[in-house]
Amino acid sequence: GYYRKAVANMALCRFKDALQDFRIVAKKNPGDKDVSAKLTECKKIVKQIEFEKAIEVDSHQKNIAETMDVDAIVVDPSYSGPKLADGQITKEFIADMMECFRIQKKIHRKYAFQIILAVRKMMLQTPSLVDINIPQNCRLTVCGDVHGQFYDFLNIFKINGLPSEENMYLFNGDFVDRGSFSIEVILTLFAFKWLYPTSVYLTRGNHETDDMNKVYGFEGEVKAKYSEQMFELFSETFTTLPLAHLINKKILVVHGGLFSRDDVTLDEIRKIDRIGKKQPEHGSLMCELLWSDPQLLPGRGPSKRGVGIQFGPDITENFLKRNNIDLLIRSHEVKENGYVVEHNGKCITVFSAPNYCDTIGNKGALINITPDLQLSYQTFEAV
Repeated sequence: GYYRKAVANMALCRFKDALQDFRIVAKKNPGDKDVSAKLTECKKIVKQIEFEKAIEVDSHQKNIAETMDVDAIVVDPSYSGPKLADGQITKEFIADMMECFRIQKKIHRKYAFQIILAVRKMMLQTPSLVDINIPQNCRLTVCGDVHGQFYDFLNIFKINGLPSEENMYLFNGDFVDRGSFSIEVILTLFAFKWLYPTSVYLTRGNHETDDMNKVYGFEGEVKAKYSEQMFELFSETFTTLPLAHLINKKILVVHGGLFSRDDVTLDEIRKIDRIGKKQPEHGSLMCELLWSDPQLLPGRGPSKRGVGIQFGPDITENFLKRNNIDLLIRSHEVKENGYVVEHNGKCITVFSAPNYCDTIGNKGALINITPDLQLSYQTFEAV
């Protein structure tokens, strides 16, 4: 029981609680190698967090984005990868970059920094709830979690087309962690966002946070492939990502779900002060947007994750009526067929990482939406 509790607390990033439970298990069963390994890992994380707090600088100090001089970074003549000409993004650069990533090579850190900084600057001017209007002769594709599965991510573009002004995309959070190619996924998404600012949209997920990145791989991946400075810049940029999107004033798209109180309005979501908040506070609207899940029974229940809530069909119905919208689309949960329609057709979950973690065997899915808000679903296998 203590072991299960400790593992659960680790998954929820409650490291001090986990450490206390692992110590109890290790004391009662000192020969267990698995417990010993997890205890050591947990001790390291707690120690690192305490060290980071100890050296934390004044909050008024300028952040990485404001102190970086990207122009001063020299690109060695031996570099043969794609280059940003005059610091401007192009379709040709993105195509070359995706091919570079496909054969497991890196772009130069100068160009990676330029992509991240460009998107951060754009997102700083973006409200927490973004309005999307689908023009005639266009369509919008909503994708769920992709979790660093770069080759499955490329397959989405193969079967559904690359982003363009007519072929719009909304990626609904959890771009990173779990998979081994998170930096390739996020740099590609950021590059497309820079190229098509009104055709590509990105929602913040619960894995675009420091605590998740520390445990589930993104921090280590960025530091291994580039540097700690780049991870810190990603961290700063994730806090600028919007929390929700409203399609044609009728379909709300969030990563997680709804709220622990009944009177939340779209305007309230729009005004959430998200900038600079690396880890959403438990119980806040921001936290519930990123973490909550639907349930079959009416009413609300405690979250199986320990963060956010579970909300029933009546909660969905009342929220939609109160805000004069028709549908909630969310992600955050793996589904066997890639998507599921619940709550009397009012709540749709879409998940776009097939064979999640190389073990689940699920399909991935995406949702295509026309200007008159007709929805069609496409499912796909892992590649």
